[in-house]
Amino acid sequence: MNRAECRRSDALLRGAGVGLRAPHYRTFLETTPAVDWLEVHSENFFGDGGFDLHVLDHVRQRYPVSLHGVGLSLGSADEGPDATSRFAWHLEQLARLVQRTEPALVSEHLCWGDFGERHFNDLLPLPYTRQAVARMVERVARVQDRLKRRILVENVSSYVTFVADEMPELEFVAAVARASGCSILFDVNNLYVNSVNHGFDPVQAMDALPGELIGEIHLAGHLVTDDTLVDDHGSRVAPAVWKLYDEAIARFGNVPTLIEWDTDVPELAVLLAEAEAARARMEAVHA
Repeated sequence: MNRAECRRSDALLRGAGVGLRAPHYRTFLETTPAVDWLEVHSENFFGDGGFDLHVLDHVRQRYPVSLHGVGLSLGSADEGPDATSRFAWHLEQLARLVQRTEPALVSEHLCWGDFGERHFNDLLPLPYTRQAVARMVERVARVQDRLKRRILVENVSSYVTFVADEMPELEFVAAVARASGCSILFDVNNLYVNSVNHGFDPVQAMDALPGELIGEIHLAGHLVTDDTLVDDHGSRVAPAVWKLYDEAIARFGNVPTLIEWDTDVPELAVLLAEAEAARARMEAVHA
């Protein structure tokens, strides 16, 4: 799939969205909350029926929807026989969901989480090497060819680094995107968490990102502990992350922005207020 063909999936979202979570299903079934778009975790909708799919089918008639994967494990090196691997199975389920829901965007994380028969249920960081870039380009190309669309890849939060690293994380993300023709989902909170955990300047790190390839931004809260920041998606966006977001949209424009909140999910009104705050910042920065 060439770059021009993939671009048709871009620019279908505008403004600020929130994640569609089970505690808010009834509200979205019965009313039309004021939000620009919705994002769902792809794996929650791999079944052939059930209430989750019923809700998704309903809301996608009224809102643009983005599919965000958390389990494809693009970076896993040990996938077994191609046709029977967990990666191949997962990709087929995703392709079915994409065909059914016709989402505005489809995204995944640049990470790994599988080894053999084990799935670690975590987004584990890759070594940022040229060899890993080549591996990710191969995997992203395979996904895009199967889905017949451009995807976005996301930078992840991390708590360790590798001695083998040959480049900073965002340079790695940019290299994968440029070589594969995919877009970038830029998680501002993840960048901030990593900058504190690993001791680097997050504003300077953004210099590596090609603005024309950024198709979505994520914002979330994090947990502050005595010795690290934990990307737990369980609170409001922190002031330092808002400040970094202002820098991002000043550089890259009004990129569609999602408020992520996955633990201790609050009332929907709280999420909508956070989305409105992101929208107001877009308008203020580009007034």
